Amino acid sequence: MSYTTLSGRTAVITGAASGMGAAAALLLAEHGASVALLARREERLKELADRIDAAGGRALALPVDVTDRDAVTGVARRAKAELGRVDLVVNAAGVMLPNPIEHGRADEWARMIDTNVTGVLNVIEAFTADLISAAADGHTADLINISSIGAHVAFPGYAVYGATKAALTQLSASLRTEFGPRDVRVTNIEPGLTDTELGNHIDNPGLGSDGQLGELFDLIGPLTAEQIADLVAYVASRPRTVNLRQIVVLPTRQA
Repeated sequence: MSYTTLSGRTAVITGAASGMGAAAALLLAEHGASVALLARREERLKELADRIDAAGGRALALPVDVTDRDAVTGVARRAKAELGRVDLVVNAAGVMLPNPIEHGRADEWARMIDTNVTGVLNVIEAFTADLISAAADGHTADLINISSIGAHVAFPGYAVYGATKAALTQLSASLRTEFGPRDVRVTNIEPGLTDTELGNHIDNPGLGSDGQLGELFDLIGPLTAEQIADLVAYVASRPRTVNLRQIVVLPTRQA
């Protein structure tokens, strides 16, 4: 599919070192957007930026931990200075660390809350002025948050992860009341089972790729990161007066 209206736009993608973030960056750049790549893994970002540049696109690798508010503010300044005003923000950074609540994994709880909620807020804060300014000047402006069906579908062991994604889904809904009247679109995408690196971080064998998650992959067949990226590009390429507010996307067999 051609997304010609993405040409000339400036996008920021978090979680760009892998998975949905990397796939979204590649697709947006392919269709003419300049892309700022945000993630912690510098080497991965540089490799992706080189790949985009080699294909004729424009990319800027900006290593950052989204949980560090001051660091995010700093890379936001650099993104604007080097690529221009940002009119598209994709929050794809996230961690999924399931464990039964009785295990008391406060370390995992904090990491998920810090990344999936506070990190998103840090990014939104850093780029809100650009989004509002772009919209005020008559340009399309988008904030796209990648949540999860875990926001409203309960899974054993995923209580805290689901709570963080529910917070993100509610945040997106509330932000539409603030941003919509100023012509900034807010879209919340909730993927179902998707093949990304998230499953590699699970330290509970019963829930990881050798357990429950692996069984679901075999039974259902997951979505790909590229399929989520396609949705991101589709959302961002709609006429500026059209806001696709929420998209739930599942593998066909995950009814």
